[in-house]
Amino acid sequence: MLIDAPSLYFRAYFGIPESAARAEDGSPVNAVRGFLDMLATLVRTRRPDRMVCALDHDWRPDWRVALLPSYKAHRVAPEGGEVVPDTLSPQVPVILDVLAAIGITAVGAAGYEADDVLGTLSATQPGPVEVVSGDRDLFQLVDDTRGVRLLYVGRGVAKLEDCDDAAVRGRYGVPADRYADFAALRGDPSDGLPGVPGVGEKTAARLVDRYGGIDAILAALDDPASGFAPGLRAKLAAARDYLAVAPKVVRVALDVPLPALPTALPQSPADPDRLLELAQRWNLAGSCRRLVDALATPA
Repeated sequence: MLIDAPSLYFRAYFGIPESAARAEDGSPVNAVRGFLDMLATLVRTRRPDRMVCALDHDWRPDWRVALLPSYKAHRVAPEGGEVVPDTLSPQVPVILDVLAAIGITAVGAAGYEADDVLGTLSATQPGPVEVVSGDRDLFQLVDDTRGVRLLYVGRGVAKLEDCDDAAVRGRYGVPADRYADFAALRGDPSDGLPGVPGVGEKTAARLVDRYGGIDAILAALDDPASGFAPGLRAKLAAARDYLAVAPKVVRVALDVPLPALPTALPQSPADPDRLLELAQRWNLAGSCRRLVDALATPA
């Protein structure tokens, strides 16, 4: 099980009021508590025997920005870095401390997003693999041949959607391995991806279904017999420069340099004394207990 840690702790932060989860000194721990409870639910319901949490060591890599300057530009803070709530940032080190005390691997890579770490691990770890995220871009990782599925938590972990290739086709009208082309055509305002003006989901899906990837679509633009309606041909032609780079931005890297990682999910905490200390300091006893109990329950 590969966990998109930022996706989950952002959801936890916004899903639990700060007033409902504070340490004794008043520090909010809503993201920590919610994240740990999500892990406990996933372990209890999915019964993985391996787990890695992927981290954003670079939320907006230079190589993506060089290709598409608008990429996540609206989320850059005035002083630089990502716009993150002031009370969330201090909770991330606590999450990492708890994961280390339990013995769950967390890893990121300089110059890459968590998505890229997830992509590389999904391509290199033996299957079956379940990727847990609320990020639609990760539908592209679904691979029935290798047993890679996306547990999509856009509506929360309790309502996760277990997605194979048929689910991706049913949802978007394209196979998983063409999702990046589809997303580049459609666009995604949350990532600063403009898409092709006038091309929505249905048109993007039809284009991918008929022509294949964006390279084939661009090649077909130069063929008078390719069957484009004049208006659509003009829209795609006007976006040619964007379409030449957008798929490279959307596609998740599968070759991130990562060290050899311990992936086995522990049945008991690696450092119980440290976990007890953290639970007491941050008022996390209930969440830590639920996760430890889930780990100790036989599959």
